[in-house]
Amino acid sequence: MAEGGEASVSGKHEPRVAPMNKPLRWLWLAVAIIVLDLATKYAASAWLEYARPVEVLPFFNLTLLHNTGAAFSFLAGHPGWQRWFFAAIAVGASIGLTVWMTRLKADEKLLAASLAMIIGGALGNLHDRLVHGYVVDFLSFHAAGWYYPAFNVADIGITLGAIGLIWESVFGEKRRARKRS
Repeated sequence: MAEGGEASVSGKHEPRVAPMNKPLRWLWLAVAIIVLDLATKYAASAWLEYARPVEVLPFFNLTLLHNTGAAFSFLAGHPGWQRWFFAAIAVGASIGLTVWMTRLKADEKLLAASLAMIIGGALGNLHDRLVHGYVVDFLSFHAAGWYYPAFNVADIGITLGAIGLIWESVFGEKRRARKRS
């Protein structure tokens, strides 16, 4: 440790970054995703007929589907063990990401938001798995006869969170280093 609260890395002296003040406050974003996810799934289940597309735009339908697998219906054809497997992954990931969130530095706000979005998405889909035995999907994009697998708001949260994590891993440290100097 160098003088003045600076850490020495490869002979350089960089100021220490304080831990994030109340990092778990970012969990409001996870709660917002869960609430929006469950509300839209409830509405889709109440208003849509199973597997009957309702065209909204020429490339977008609302189509109620039940996914017993993971992303893109991965493992959906299995007899039911995958329900508990994916539930355990969601719980483990949510706990691990929450612990990670408690260790963030003050300048890692995008990382905090990204972790919160993934947690919210994981718990939104976990609710479906535990209550229904499947995940409710209803957003369906298509073009020229090709259909992207249906998804939901929880999946959007997970995807945006993953993009944020990738962004942070590629650009975050460089950006923070520039800010500190």
